[in-house]
Amino acid sequence: MFTKIEAFDKKYSEQNAKLYDPQIAADPEQYQKIMKELKQIEPLVLKFREYKAANKQIVEALEILNEQGLEPEMKEIAQEELDSGKALLTELEEELKILLLPKDPNDERNVILEIRGGAGGEEAALFSSVLFRMYSMYGESKNFKIDLINANETELGGYKEISFMIQGYGAYSKLKYESGVHRVQRVPETESQGRIHTSTVTVAVLPEAEDVELEINPTDLQIDTYRSSGAGGQHINKTESAIRITHLPTGVVVECQDERSQFKNKDKAMKVLKSRLLQAKQEEQAGNIAAERKSQVGTGDRSERIRTYNYPQGRVTDHRIGLTLYRLDDILNGDIDEIINSLIAADRAAQLASES
Repeated sequence: MFTKIEAFDKKYSEQNAKLYDPQIAADPEQYQKIMKELKQIEPLVLKFREYKAANKQIVEALEILNEQGLEPEMKEIAQEELDSGKALLTELEEELKILLLPKDPNDERNVILEIRGGAGGEEAALFSSVLFRMYSMYGESKNFKIDLINANETELGGYKEISFMIQGYGAYSKLKYESGVHRVQRVPETESQGRIHTSTVTVAVLPEAEDVELEINPTDLQIDTYRSSGAGGQHINKTESAIRITHLPTGVVVECQDERSQFKNKDKAMKVLKSRLLQAKQEEQAGNIAAERKSQVGTGDRSERIRTYNYPQGRVTDHRIGLTLYRLDDILNGDIDEIINSLIAADRAAQLASES
């Protein structure tokens, strides 16, 4: 393990030195490439340097303890340094193992979230708007940018479907575990008898595709324009600015009507299309990986029931890791860090188990 980390440490120093080369500094593309590479390996290298410092602390403490005629106070201090150094070394070694795990190449990317009402009709559509608000508030708390792409609204203010982009470094690494079926148990706003209903909403999280990854033949696209529309007259446009793009080889259809500009709507729709095609390509590749190497947490099955939001009990349960929290209001207000961090920890534990 340490031979591998030493190589990363050496590479980090070499790449850092290159940044002071005038030729590199004058080439923005090359400079950015090196900066991106440094950003990827920096956490591992800095943690390794902490490890070496802790190891040095142990060596120095042992040298002092081996000295003849050492005063009791000095011996006590050296022993404390030795004990704390050993404890820190063990902790850092575990952290290094985690940092050495294979990285998800999509982790740094922006994400496109698609939320669709499932079973439950209008109640599912209303809960889709609740989840949209939850993810928007979470994104804002991380200083991510929220950009609406398309929304199919209902008369009561819900969404049959809504898609939006969350832009920010590492957005996908945080939100990739949200794909799947979200179940809500509550008394619907449309229900007068006070009976608890169960409805479902499907969430899909797509990493934003980069232009260089997918080449789409323009002849494979059918592009239609239409007038924007919305419940209660919202977003209605007198010009045909809304865009519908059909990828003929796969039958994938995307729409965008949020912008008043046809060009902007087409640009957004193309981003969604590329992201969907990229995800399909990556899922096909992942299907070839041995089952025992797959994460136990699960990050992409849209038919998998992943979470239940129970209003009467104020409870949220993530079924993949058996986590139950009794603070529904906080979670629906975007405070989902505890859930996300628990999912990340479970995923890492599963990966470490498969590596050993």
